[in-house]
Amino acid sequence: MLITLNVTQRIWAVPAVLGQAAALRGLHGQLRARLQRGDCLVYLGNYMGHGDAVAETIDELLSFRSELDGIQVVHLRGAQEEMWVKLLEIQWAMRPIETFQWMMSHGVEATLCDYGGDPAEAPAKFRAGVVVTTRWTTELRENFQGHSGHYEFLHGLASAAPTSDGRLLFVSAGINPNKPLEKQNDAFWWNAAGFEDLNAPFEGFTFVIRGFDADHNGPWTGAHGISIDAASDAGGPLQATCFAPDGAVLEKLTA
Repeated sequence: MLITLNVTQRIWAVPAVLGQAAALRGLHGQLRARLQRGDCLVYLGNYMGHGDAVAETIDELLSFRSELDGIQVVHLRGAQEEMWVKLLEIQWAMRPIETFQWMMSHGVEATLCDYGGDPAEAPAKFRAGVVVTTRWTTELRENFQGHSGHYEFLHGLASAAPTSDGRLLFVSAGINPNKPLEKQNDAFWWNAAGFEDLNAPFEGFTFVIRGFDADHNGPWTGAHGISIDAASDAGGPLQATCFAPDGAVLEKLTA
């Protein structure tokens, strides 16, 4: 699902949060003083994972969105949210134990624990078969749904956000330059190499802007790509970037 940013003036972009609820609150405090009617605010996915306050992070996102009037707010799906959806359906995986271990090594353990799951007991459930695993994922899903608005938030996330004037495209982490926008699928989450190799405008966009860099190389601007993830590791810092409609950086806020 693509959601178009109706650009009239500025676009504020927030990169991967990764369960850092305190930093997000601090960033929201700064944004609260700077956002103006007509601005767009786009979060580039990866709210979950790694940090110790995943559910609290989602609560903060929902609370801040409810405050804003006259500002378009868009939330993208990141790899962490994609993996969480897959974990809640892991009974259908071909190799659930191997899939689970891979997810845990990529940050999902923090999300699982925060929603009441126990990583240590999961492999035994998987070995017991589909019925037992389904009971485990059902309980986990019920725990997740017990947090008001979290299920609806997860399933309302956009895959990418182009601007209405066709100049900027906001994505979570990657892109496949050889596929059309409507057929990117999981390239938005996993094809970092394609993003980093952008040497020509993708579908006419001046810049593709991403919010997560797994290699933690810091913010950088290429010929047609802009990476805004300032984190040196999964613990931050968290930095929002304000763009003009043409992609020029107007301001940065750090928490």
